[in-house]
Amino acid sequence: MSLLRRLLRLAVLGGLGLAWLLAGVYLYLGPGLPDVETLRDVQLQTPMRVYTADGELIGQFGEQKRNPLAYADIPPQFIEALLAAEDDGFFEHGGIDFMGLARAVTELVMTGEKRSGGSTLTMQVARNYFLSLERTFLRKFKEILLAIEIERRLDKEEIFELYFNRVFLGHRAYGFEAAAQVYYGRSIGELTLAQHAMLAGIPKAPSRDNPLSGPEAGRERRNWILGRMLSLGLITRAAYEEAVRAPVTADHHGPQATFDAQYVAEMARKEMLERFGSEAYTAGYEVYTTLRGDLQRVAQRAIIDGLLTYDRRHGYRGPELELPVPGPVAAAGDDGEAAAPAVGDDPNAPPGATPLPREAWLATLAELPAVAGLAPAAVTAVEADRVRILLADGSEDEVLWENGLRQARPYLSENAVGSAPGSPADVLAVGDVIRVDRRDDAWRLSQVPAAQAALVSLDPDDGAIISLVGGIGFELSKFNRATQAERQPGSNFKPFLYAAALDAGFTAASIINDAPIVLEDASLEGIWRPENDGGKFYGPTRLRWALTKSRNLVSIRLLRQLGVSRLIDYAGRLGFDTSDFAPDLSLALGTHAMAPLELAAAYAVLANGGYRVEPYLIARVDDSVGETVWAADPVRICRDCEGRELSMEEILAGENANGHRRAGRVMDERVNFILDDMLQDVITRGTGRRALTLKRKDLAGKTGTTNGPMDAWFSGYNRDVVTTTWVGFDAYTPLGRREFGGTAALPIWIDFMREALADSPDRERPVPAGIASVRIDPETGRLAGAGDSDAIFEYFREEYVPAPGEGGGEDVPGKTGTDDLIRDIF
Repeated sequence: MSLLRRLLRLAVLGGLGLAWLLAGVYLYLGPGLPDVETLRDVQLQTPMRVYTADGELIGQFGEQKRNPLAYADIPPQFIEALLAAEDDGFFEHGGIDFMGLARAVTELVMTGEKRSGGSTLTMQVARNYFLSLERTFLRKFKEILLAIEIERRLDKEEIFELYFNRVFLGHRAYGFEAAAQVYYGRSIGELTLAQHAMLAGIPKAPSRDNPLSGPEAGRERRNWILGRMLSLGLITRAAYEEAVRAPVTADHHGPQATFDAQYVAEMARKEMLERFGSEAYTAGYEVYTTLRGDLQRVAQRAIIDGLLTYDRRHGYRGPELELPVPGPVAAAGDDGEAAAPAVGDDPNAPPGATPLPREAWLATLAELPAVAGLAPAAVTAVEADRVRILLADGSEDEVLWENGLRQARPYLSENAVGSAPGSPADVLAVGDVIRVDRRDDAWRLSQVPAAQAALVSLDPDDGAIISLVGGIGFELSKFNRATQAERQPGSNFKPFLYAAALDAGFTAASIINDAPIVLEDASLEGIWRPENDGGKFYGPTRLRWALTKSRNLVSIRLLRQLGVSRLIDYAGRLGFDTSDFAPDLSLALGTHAMAPLELAAAYAVLANGGYRVEPYLIARVDDSVGETVWAADPVRICRDCEGRELSMEEILAGENANGHRRAGRVMDERVNFILDDMLQDVITRGTGRRALTLKRKDLAGKTGTTNGPMDAWFSGYNRDVVTTTWVGFDAYTPLGRREFGGTAALPIWIDFMREALADSPDRERPVPAGIASVRIDPETGRLAGAGDSDAIFEYFREEYVPAPGEGGGEDVPGKTGTDDLIRDIF
């Protein structure tokens, strides 16, 4: 009894001493502890996500991959798995689990390993949010005190949610939802019991126990957690046995973009970085672009198909790589052909065949990304009517003679191809790395096109970018040709010269002589002898016909009469950056380099009736809780606004109508109407005739081809959509002498616009007031006589209707009209 009393006194004194010690520690450390209330407003570093206008994810940017979830959205099975691993008494203790601490010490003594943590989830929240990872008693005391305070201020669900969304889980994944996406490519609610247990085991050693870096260590940890769940009565024996038998199925998954639009996503990233700084990567911004997901898919497919079609016209350039083939190859068989080398340990290999280094080949294929859907493959055997291939996923298949092999005439130059092959052996050999395309349930021989292309499509009413493709594949080249490639537009620029001429008093019936011209111009470094395509000259030509047929010499003479400075001033009004325009006559042929986006924006002026709009990509930016923190406010066409039109100066000063900033008119309405009518002739009678396949009457546009030819363009529109396409080589090499804007770029435009205009009604543009439709002689541009059977109708601004006998020559037509020869004045 005496001993017992002494022990009791010691216990009481020890308890009092511990209480005094804890009180002293609290008094010492308490004032320096962070405010736990800040956890209610904690800002987790969450990546920026970029979406189409209709909410499809196209990009994610940020160092930390994180997808925060509310407690109510976390699957109960995972909660049980995590608590079994880290803190099974979480919902009972007050922040400190003394039994858990004792169990951890016991496990450490008995096994030499620390499997269950001594720290509760609350203590880990305190450490993750407020403390460093240094291993000191002082930090541990702070952790305990903070855990007690956290339990006082927050409920259990809030604490669990904080832990769930913050903890680091390897491979830049923070939080368990992000880890589920990284390792399994699915939401945590879609995972199996085995996968939940695998994720729950990662926090103990994120770099070692994650299923990618340490699959065996991860499996061992997973199975221990499953055993804990079984012993705690959280799962049945059958569920346990099924889960421990499950293989480790993790793989590395990137952001789960709905579809590939990386050029646009990168544009949005750069703009967000300029607007929000480094916070763009961490604040969880949701960026909604103006992109239409359905049309972006169409645009990408149009670019790929257009380049593949161009590429096939110019022959097969051979394999991308030639892998080493072990030898010697087995002796010829009974049919006189050499036995094919075997792939690995192929039991069906011919007798004596030399095994191919399958694993080495697969390693090489794994380093080659699929480009535009074209998969890399290695040729493993060449037979009389097919080749056998090894794909990057380890599967084996074949390419039949008819599926691209027979058509693989060799590339000789951009202007010539070789003879058709007679057998697969004329095209490929064992070890060749090729590209194949899966179509109609069969693999076809293909190749990554050497040429590149770009497409930009805008809403002409406000400049919103509805589709943009900067090349055949972002994985091949991150250079965005839609915005960064400044190339000569050639004749694609001519409509703006003709607009300036119409504005200055020329008419669609003005006659300019299409004849040889020799110019001496110091800025052009001497003598310049421009020519038409084909080298022919056609004599006196009306401006309408010259634009329809893209006559170079007419354009040069027109610019000489108009004046270079007048064209530069007019182009600046339309939105071109004219600071670097060379002040010489070569501007008539589109020699000033510009990006497709700049050209598309200028064509938007033609499409919308003469108003200047600015292209924009980001429509709005929401924060992590869904509040809009920024929204675009572009100038817009206001077709239904009442009252006078606003000048550009008034627009820039902030004038608006109907709640929008109104776009200012930069092109006379009647000039715009006449030029649009002329560009419709390019489609119906000129270099853009291929577009007639769309069977529409409201299309207008212009081809463009530069010397070489180096660049092929087509820009065209109706009232609802304006689109520019470009094709060329990054290295500025020729496309081939039979390639033009109408053969290389226009087919891409057609494929895109077929879908883009599916819901756009085919409607005629209304004729503005002050336009006269007059009968003229097509040869002279003069008013036609009453009995002139060859007369045609032409549109004029009413003050520029030619008087009788006027209209020909190189002078601007007269400004008086004759009523009996005018069909209508609108």
